[in-house]
This record gives sequence, structure tokens and C-alpha cells, in this order.
Amino acid sequence: MIGSRETPLRRGNGPRLICAQDRDFSVQAYSHIAFIRSFEAKVLELSQGIPPVVAGSTHLCAGQEAVPVGAIAALREDDQIISTYRGHGWALASGLDPAAVMAEICHRATGLNGGRAGSAYFMAPGTRFIGENSIVGAGTTIACGVALANLSASNGRVVAVSVGDGAMNQGSVHEAMAFAAAKALPVIFVIENNGWSELTATGDMFRIERLAQRGSAYGVPSATISGVDPIAVRDSFRLAADRCRAGAGPVLIECRVPRLWGHYNRDVEQYRSGEDRQKATAQDPLVILGQRLVDTGFLTADEVAAEAERQRGLVGTMAESVLQAPLPQAEDAASHVTAPGAPVRRPERPARTESMTYVAAVNTALRETLEDDPATVVYGEDVGKAGGIFGASRYLQRDFGAARVFDAPIAENAILGSAIGAALSGLKPIVEIMWADFVFVAIDQLINQAANIRYVTQGRCSAPIVVRMQQGATPGSCPQHSQSIEALLAHIPGLKVALAATPQDAYSLLRSAAADPDPCVIIEARSLYQMRADVRLGGKLEPVGVARLCRAGSEALIITWGAMVNRAIEASDALGPDISVSVLDLRWLSPLDDAAIQQAVASSGGRVLVVHEAVRTGGFGAEIMARIQECCGSSLRAPVRRLATPDVRIPASPALQAALIPDSIAIAAAVRSMLTSSPATA
Repeated sequence: MIGSRETPLRRGNGPRLICAQDRDFSVQAYSHIAFIRSFEAKVLELSQGIPPVVAGSTHLCAGQEAVPVGAIAALREDDQIISTYRGHGWALASGLDPAAVMAEICHRATGLNGGRAGSAYFMAPGTRFIGENSIVGAGTTIACGVALANLSASNGRVVAVSVGDGAMNQGSVHEAMAFAAAKALPVIFVIENNGWSELTATGDMFRIERLAQRGSAYGVPSATISGVDPIAVRDSFRLAADRCRAGAGPVLIECRVPRLWGHYNRDVEQYRSGEDRQKATAQDPLVILGQRLVDTGFLTADEVAAEAERQRGLVGTMAESVLQAPLPQAEDAASHVTAPGAPVRRPERPARTESMTYVAAVNTALRETLEDDPATVVYGEDVGKAGGIFGASRYLQRDFGAARVFDAPIAENAILGSAIGAALSGLKPIVEIMWADFVFVAIDQLINQAANIRYVTQGRCSAPIVVRMQQGATPGSCPQHSQSIEALLAHIPGLKVALAATPQDAYSLLRSAAADPDPCVIIEARSLYQMRADVRLGGKLEPVGVARLCRAGSEALIITWGAMVNRAIEASDALGPDISVSVLDLRWLSPLDDAAIQQAVASSGGRVLVVHEAVRTGGFGAEIMARIQECCGSSLRAPVRRLATPDVRIPASPALQAALIPDSIAIAAAVRSMLTSSPATA
């Protein structure tokens, strides 16, 4: 697939000559490469001062500049780019304002992200440059989502995503290529192979001659090219982009490049031989292209040198201006974690009430959201044709088509990462992780990607995805299918987390999350899927972050969520008319309804029991207890207590589960104990 208009002729043993029709491009490419090299040299200088202007680590692309310069020349102006953390060259070649890029690297208020991202993770909303990614390989699945949105919009765009050679051993990269191949996505996967996987020689980690060979396992055509030659890069990317636009699916291009500097700005490279450094220096794309221009007669040696010096001067002047820019304001440090406003508007559907099961309520919420919002897509493992292993998406593909409701490979990272990329590009994905326990193989995409985007971009964009999952113990469920993980997710700023305890909430919480502008995780209770009740459908969407008082009492309060809500209500009923107990269902753990907690504590006698199915240590109950102590201390008549599953793994045996997980009898007993204990001993 490599195609070049170069002539193979040489003068002596020097670099190949350049065809006449490539004169203008090669001269411009030299200027661009020289600018990027000068930019990176200035960043390195600023990071090594005492004290450094650029704090922390920065990863520079010296030796790799011809790849983005050649690639961008082959792509359309509206094609998109996602790069690694070594992405300054890609950002500059994509047309971003160099001053804004440098200001971000220098942590200035005028930076692309106001200093929130720094060198390794800046984003540029509203441009073709989706962003860098400082998690190795993570951008590949996000690129799949961007490509999904491109296909949905029929806009003919291609997305190019770069990784280093070491990333080819990352599971996320393999998931991305499998996903892209299965869906024939217009993605160009780019390997910038500089021979070093961070501080380890790439040859020590691979047993194949060309990393591009990995593409054949997925049915993805691939090529290995010289990443030193911008003309070869341009022509190869042009062919790849044409293939993607024709609907033939993804392409993998391995670009062989030298690593002229260390892995990061303070890497002294004690592990690297002098011979390896010399080989890299001999492959410097700036030197080679300059010599080719001279040998072909397009420029003189003095003109080449003068152009390099001119670019250094431009960068120097720009850097002086950047360093005069203000630092970010401290009072802004906590802003833009989540959106402050109301949910996205949805048509108000006629109100009605129907009796349905919990899982049918989920299905109804999905159906209504697909009807209301043409940007909504629903997908996950077995979600499309089969309708989900629990039937939550049954008949949705039949009724809305395979473009909007579809199956994904068994690849959780690809599911979550592609949802983020699709959301960044205008879609509203609702994706299913079949079991909550499975999210851990891809949790990077929630914690390091989705939760960061609004904050890093200062509120200019977000990843409004909805992730459905179900959790909890049921008879026979093994320790890998029974965990309650809400505290782990609620700990992450930027994620909104809810647990549905009733068929009504299975409907209402999902509908609200689907209209929310931030990433939401809706945790369902598998044990309740067949629970039946009347469900109020339609009407106005309720706001996110609202708790519900299920029972009102004056002597004690049970605070709980998820599957424990119904057991708490049973306990309250079992305590009878002689003991008046309130039950507060938090519903949303993030954002948390602090006002409802405070009001319930004050009106329930100042005695509080917090109950959850998750194990005790590190459970969200500890957070609730701490907040009550901080905000309601004067209202308490006894220390706050909690009842939780002990710190054990969850066994499959129903008998063993029953011995561990709180039930209504244990909850009622805990309330009685709390009421009969004196304040000093409670």
C-alpha cells in the first residue's frame, strides 16, 4: 500500500533525490519539521531550568516529526487526530495555535486547557485534534468511537490515532483493532516505532520483524514505512485514507523513526549504547530532508540552514510571549468537574402508568430514549440481536435498526472507549457492561478518560455517556459475578453514579442519565430484575442527584441504596407500629443529596443506621457516616452505625451468601439494638 512519487536516483551515496512535483511539499515539510524540532528543543530547555518553567515530565518527539507532517498533508482538513502523550508534533501539524500549545505545556492560563492538562494530555475542543492521551494505547478505542460517529453522520471523515511501539502489547490496542475491523471503521492506526518501549528495547518485547504484522490477525491491511521520509508518509496515508473512505475498514501503518532524545525530559539514557544513539542520529529526518533538498537542487545549504534558524527564532519569540502570560487563577481550580446546569431537554411524553418488571422498565427507558433522541445509540456484548442476556434491550435492534442498536465484541475497553469517542463527536451512547465485575478490565476508560474530559477542557466539552451494569449477589453467583462496586465509582470526581432499587427507578434514573451532559453509571440490581410494580412513565424528567424518603419515622433512620432498599423497608415494616423508622433511599451516590440526608436525620430522632450490600471496609457507608458527623452532629442522639457485608469474597453457595449479606431480620435487629443502647454505648 506504500506509494511514492519519488525517484530512486541518488547522487553518490547520499539521500534519494526528490521529484519535481514534490518540490513545494518537501520545502514546506522541511519548515514544519524544523519548527516542531525547535518547539521541542525550547520545551526541553524550559523543563530543565532551576526551577523549571515546565514542571514534571514531558515527552518530546524529536526524530518523529516527519510522521505527523506527512500524515496531515495526506488527510482532509476535517479528518481527526488522536495522539499519544508524545503528541506535540501532531498537535502543531494539525494546525493548533503553537502559542496556545506551548502555554499549556508551561501551565499558563492562556494554554489550550488553562494549564489543567499540561504536556501529556491536552485537548482542543472544536478542532480536528481530539487530544493527546497519557495512558498507553487508550486513545485507540476512543478513535473507534469517533469513527462510529463519522459513519453515523456519513461525513466521510477518517480518524488517525497514533501509538508508540510499546503500546502494541496493550490489551486496549488489540481490542480497538478487533472492534474497528468488526465494524469496518474508518480508522488509521499509526505505530511510531522508535525502537524503544519507554526504557526497554522494543526488540526485547516482540518476536516479530515488523509490528505491522499484528494487523493480519484482525484482517487489517498494514504496511511498514520509513517515518523519516515525509513524502513516503504522505503517500502511504493518502492510500490508507482512500481505503477508509471507501468503506473498506481500518488500516495499520508502522512508521520506523529514530529516537533522538530520551524517553522523557529527565531521561539520561544510561541503558542505551552509544552505537544506538549514533544510528538514531544518522536517521535524523531534519538533516536527511535538508540534504535531499540540497542534493536535488531545490535549496542551497545556506538556505536550508537559514530556514532552520528562522524557525528557531519564531519559536524563541513565541516562548518569550508565552512566559509573560498569567498563571491560572486558584479560585478556578475546583470548577468544571461536572455540569452545573439542567439536563438536556427532551420532549415531554404523555404520562401513564403500567405494571411491569424491573428489567422491562429498563427496556422501556431505552426505547423511549431512542425515540426521543436520534443521536442515541445502544450497544454492548449481546445487546443487539439477542437483546441482552437479561432481556434489557430485547427487540430494540428490530425496531430501531442495527445502526443504532448493535453488538460489540467481548472487549470492555473497546466498548467504553468507543462510547467516549462517539460522545465527543456528537452521539449519545448508552452502553452495557454485562456484569459490574467486568468493568475492571476497562475501568481506565471511566476513571482516566470519561471523568477527566469536562475538567481538562474547562467545561467546553464532556463525554455524555451512560454505562449500564448490574451487580450484587444472587444464588450461585461466584466471586467474579457478585461484587458491589459503587464506592469505587462514586469516589471518582466527574462520574455520576446511581443505583436503582425499584422498577420505577430502573426507568426514571436511566431516563434522567440519558439526558445528562456528563458521564453517568447506572447500576442495576440483578436480583430485582423480575420484581414487578406499577411504573409511572412519561412526564417530566426528574433531576439527577435526588434521594427519596421511602418511609417516614420519628425514632430512627435507615439510609441505604440499591438492593438493600427493599430489605430496609421490610425491616421497617417488621418493626411494627411501636418503632417508627424512616428509610431513605439515596438513589444517587454522586451527586449526593446532602440536604435530604440532613433533613432525614433531623426528623428521625437522631439515630442513624447505614446499610449496604458492599463489603464494610471502604464501603460508601463510611462516607455517609462521616458526612452525617460533620453536618448533623448536633442532631445525633447516638453514634451512627452501619451494617454491611463482612470483608470477604462472595461465595456461590446460597447458604453462605445468606450468612454474610444483610437481610431484613439483621437490619431490624440492628435498629432495635441502636434504640435500646444508651448514647454512651451505642
